[in-house]
Amino acid sequence: MRIGILALVLLLVGGTLAGGEQIARKRLVATIDADGVQRVAMTGGEYYFDPSEVVVKVNVPVELGVRKSEGMVPHNIALNAPEAGIDFDRELSSSEVTVIRFTPTRVGTYPFACTHRFLFFESHSDKGMHGVLEVVQ
Repeated sequence: MRIGILALVLLLVGGTLAGGEQIARKRLVATIDADGVQRVAMTGGEYYFDPSEVVVKVNVPVELGVRKSEGMVPHNIALNAPEAGIDFDRELSSSEVTVIRFTPTRVGTYPFACTHRFLFFESHSDKGMHGVLEVVQ
C-alpha cells in the first residue's frame, strides 16, 4: 500500500515537474536610474526566466529584483563569475522580490540558471530555466 501511494505521489509530482510554461526568450537592456543604479525586474517561473537575456553596463551598480511565479516547485537563480564581480546563488520566493546587488567589473557574457533538480528528472536549467547577463561598455 505504501509503495503504491509513494508511486502515485512521484507520478503526480513528476508530471507537474515535467510540464511547465513555455515563454518566449526576451532581451532587456537596462537603463541607468537617476541614482546611478541599473535596475532589472525579472520573474523566475516554471522553467523560464523573464527576461532571459539582460544587458548591463560595466562598472555601474546593478540591482536585480527577481520574483518567483506562483507554483509549488522551488527555484533559484545562480551566476558564478567572481572574476567579473558577479557571484550569487539565491532562492526565489513568490511572496517577495529577491534583490541581488552587484557591480560588474568585466565586459563579457555570463550565464545564469536555476540549479535545482528533482530526483532523476532533468535539471531546471536543462528544461529552459537559464539565461545570460551581457556586460557591455
